[in-house]
Amino acid sequence: MKKMIIKEKDTKFDILPILKERYSPRIFADTPMSELELRTLFEAGRWAPSSYNRQPWRIVWGIKGSETYNRILECLSDFNKSWATNAPALLLNAFKKTTDEGEENFHALHDLGLFMGNVTAQAQHLGIALHQMAGVNYEKAKVEFKFPEEFHIATAVAVGYYGGNKKDLPEDLRDQEDPLNRTRMMQREFTFNGDYMNEPALESSKNGLDTSKEQIMKKINR
Repeated sequence: MKKMIIKEKDTKFDILPILKERYSPRIFADTPMSELELRTLFEAGRWAPSSYNRQPWRIVWGIKGSETYNRILECLSDFNKSWATNAPALLLNAFKKTTDEGEENFHALHDLGLFMGNVTAQAQHLGIALHQMAGVNYEKAKVEFKFPEEFHIATAVAVGYYGGNKKDLPEDLRDQEDPLNRTRMMQREFTFNGDYMNEPALESSKNGLDTSKEQIMKKINR
């Protein structure tokens, strides 16, 4: 079910519509989430790349009304509890910190991010919104869901179709619920065709940057 409810965000280059449209709401439509829909998202995540194909991600999921949903909810920070009950489904994301040989897997968190990137793209394609949360009591969650020591709980995710009513949010959050307020750093702030530059260096180099899209595209197409 595809729901187009917002205008695409203007971007400097032509990118996929699902990336322009995506945002992270705290309100959701009343449409329930089914296990089939969640399994579709997880299947997209399953095909994410990972270092040495270790696939270190582990996902706990719960649909609203279930015991698992309530258990996940109780592991969230108080702030996230104040709005996350709007979500028809909740996830907990974990990763295995070690390799099968018992060594530290430095890339596991990166790989979990790739998994969720796939999940996010698939969700947006289906008109499903995700709001990913860092506010999780990971120690409590680890005990609650009986994860072994070599795992770490990284994030939680609220899942549901776009929609809902701002009145379902605490008053102090209602003004934030506007997808047009999304902002991003400029590419020159995080991409370097050479040495890293800090903010003062970036400021002083503005005049020397080639900001002409036509010239950039000529370079790309050489």
